[in-house]
Amino acid sequence: PHREAKGKTPRRPAPKKPSNNQKDPVGVYCRVRPLGTEDEECCVEVISSTTIQLHAPDGLKANRNGEFKETQYSFKKVFGIKTTQRELFEEVSKPLVEDLIHCKNGLLFTYGVTGSGKTFTMTGSPGQGGLLPRSLGMIFNSIGPFQAKRFVFKPDDKNGMEIQNQVDALLERQKRDSQQSVPKTPQRVDPEFADMISPEDSCKAEGVDEDSSYSVFVSYIEIYNNYIYDLLEEAPFDPIKPKWNGAGTPLRNNTEFIPPQSKILREDQNHNMYVAGCTEVEVKSTEEAFEVFWRGQKKRRIANTQLNRESSRSHSVFIIKLAQAPLDADGDNVLQDKNQVNVSQLCLVDLAGSERTSRTRAEGSRLREAGNINQSLMTLRTCIEVLRENQMCGTNKMVPYRDSKVTHLFKNYFDGEGKVRMVVCVNPKADDYEETMLVMRFAEMTQEVEVARPVDRPICGFAAGRRQRNQAFKEELSRRLEERGGPVDGEPPSALSQLLQSLPSLPPCEISDPADDHTFPRVIECLEKRLKVRQMLTEEYNKAANMLKSMLQELDGKLVSKENFIHEQRGKLGEKDKMIQNQKNEIDRLEKKSKMLEYKIDILQKTTNIYEEDKRALQHELESREQRLHRELSEKKRMETRLQGMVSDEKLRWQKECERRVNAKELEMQNKLWVKDEKLKQLKAIVTESKTDSRPEKPQRPSREKDRVPAKRSASPSPMPTGPPVRPLHRRSHSAGAERWVDHKPPTNVELDTVMQPTVPNAIKVTAPSEKALSKCDKYMLTHQEVASDGEIQTKLIKGEVFKTRGGGQAVQFTDIETLKQETPVAPSRKRRSSETGPNQEEHRDGDWSDVETRCSVAVEMRAGSNLGPGYQHHGYPKRRKP
Repeated sequence: PHREAKGKTPRRPAPKKPSNNQKDPVGVYCRVRPLGTEDEECCVEVISSTTIQLHAPDGLKANRNGEFKETQYSFKKVFGIKTTQRELFEEVSKPLVEDLIHCKNGLLFTYGVTGSGKTFTMTGSPGQGGLLPRSLGMIFNSIGPFQAKRFVFKPDDKNGMEIQNQVDALLERQKRDSQQSVPKTPQRVDPEFADMISPEDSCKAEGVDEDSSYSVFVSYIEIYNNYIYDLLEEAPFDPIKPKWNGAGTPLRNNTEFIPPQSKILREDQNHNMYVAGCTEVEVKSTEEAFEVFWRGQKKRRIANTQLNRESSRSHSVFIIKLAQAPLDADGDNVLQDKNQVNVSQLCLVDLAGSERTSRTRAEGSRLREAGNINQSLMTLRTCIEVLRENQMCGTNKMVPYRDSKVTHLFKNYFDGEGKVRMVVCVNPKADDYEETMLVMRFAEMTQEVEVARPVDRPICGFAAGRRQRNQAFKEELSRRLEERGGPVDGEPPSALSQLLQSLPSLPPCEISDPADDHTFPRVIECLEKRLKVRQMLTEEYNKAANMLKSMLQELDGKLVSKENFIHEQRGKLGEKDKMIQNQKNEIDRLEKKSKMLEYKIDILQKTTNIYEEDKRALQHELESREQRLHRELSEKKRMETRLQGMVSDEKLRWQKECERRVNAKELEMQNKLWVKDEKLKQLKAIVTESKTDSRPEKPQRPSREKDRVPAKRSASPSPMPTGPPVRPLHRRSHSAGAERWVDHKPPTNVELDTVMQPTVPNAIKVTAPSEKALSKCDKYMLTHQEVASDGEIQTKLIKGEVFKTRGGGQAVQFTDIETLKQETPVAPSRKRRSSETGPNQEEHRDGDWSDVETRCSVAVEMRAGSNLGPGYQHHGYPKRRKP
């Protein structure tokens, strides 16, 4: 048989970049381990199935003045302390194994502080297998019946896979069996890890392609101090060259530990990163695969012990590769076409502890190594931050994958080569609070990164179900052969032998007697029957052949028409692709324009918000000023109204005061004129009397107005009032008239018997004015008492006239005030000398009426119109005393 030429096999026949734009966020899960002791302080609380809450320890609160607050972090799912390994596997790792069987890559991290349960989650413990053994169990439980024989798939050491034919694979298997150094698959599971594998607990993937052949390859590497070591590499034995330990000194013998050599990263033809020269072991069962992993674990522990380093300060990567290729048309052998080989891989990564270097208690070179481990984790955080910034802000910053071996090895996963998931392990003890808070922040940032969804593998052009149909045909053929006795001489049955067996059997042809006439006729008859059967079979064959030929021609015609249609559709598809490409370009342009417009809108929105805030502030200030102005206007109006009232009141008061003063002045002038007239009359009388009779005559008191005969005035004109008419003070009181009066005396008045009281006949005496009393009278008089300036009681008689109003009521107009004042009798009466009296004239007493000057003085003192005698005044308005 022809041997297929070896060449580099691409990992995926599909293009590197996915054709769809669908993206999925990085799935980040959280697992909380139980506390070591029950009395230990806890700083983590599981609130819901997706949220945890961190509490600052009491000591940290005291040192930081209580500034730490309770913070919450959300994940895709949170697993509490009661979560089993199986529940965690079904939620986190089972979808990745299903994607692996369907030709899709996967990457799973465990991340957290040392002692948080990362290794337990990934590897497990006796009786509680972790994600790694359960993933292996699910893989082999799903593809077990469809595995290819060993060495049919062979790695090409360039991250590709080639297919060997049956002969080469057989030779490889014989060579492996003959070599004593290569251990065979153990029949009994190693008791050290036997409890971690439970085949009955394994799951099974749905939708496994039964027309494909599968093979599993595993590799195990360690990244320590930014160097890559192959944990499955077998060190060659050199009896001449001495071995050296990590300290640079030769070992005592060549049987002791030999440290592994570091490996380098390379890029294959599809731009995928891989570890050059890494050992890839083909395994055929879960036990064999986990035994390879355990062998690497032992080597890792030995290396850590010999080189005096901590296992928690290195990253371990277990890579599971699944190679699958379709069966040929017969369904018996793998198709010898390297372009149809699909290789998918699942990387299970146990990251180093993320605690600070101060907690590692390392010194010197160990401290630098711990710093390098933290630097690799810091590079991972930086790559995640740049990826998130590029996706959220639309930037195109370069992601620093090459700064660390971990990020450089898995850069393809973040670029869209597979699904990425992370399990964050948390130890709730209070000592890990600050490191746990940093882990939570990194996990929260990681789940904001979106990874492109991988595309499905191309479908092979062969008919489905080839394996089942071939198997069913073989079983049916074997059954029929067993029924007919099996093949002759051990040869395999053929179609001709089956046809001969369906013909009539020949009778015996031996002729013992020449006169035998029965043998040949029987043979001839049998041959004729066979000929008829042959002719019938030939006719059926020709009919079937013609029918098949016509069907083939018809199918060929349909195929040609289909090809023409496909060609036409491809042309249309090409036009659609061009149109789609143009539309994509237009969409990209519009997206850029949209982003620019969104940016401008954001700026305008911010500017608008600023202007709106300014507008609201100015509006508020304007409203406050309007309110203040309104208040000021209201206050101004009130002040104006008040001032107008005050001005009107003051004007009315001054008008009354002016009228009063004018009336008083007029009265004073009239009194002066009357006094002068009286003096002139008396002088004239004296002169006349002196001529006629030298005897002095006793002066007469001036008569009242009603008894007084109008005398002839002197040449001086009598005074005429210039203002409104005022009743003279010397007239008779209205009480002497015939009018009816309303005498209003309040009940609070004091009766003064020593004061001359007016007698008003026909008066209606009331203590309070009423409309009935006013309607019957023409005059009104109010008796008012008050205390004078000298302490005596002063009585005022306020008089007025009653008028009828148009509305049918009565109104009073006050016209006169009469004042009655009581003075001490023993006090000397006030005398005012006349302006004509000489300076040497003696003063006379009140009762001295001896001469004319005395009479004149008394006349002047009594005031005009007084009829009450000495000491009393009677006038319309109060007379102001002269100084």
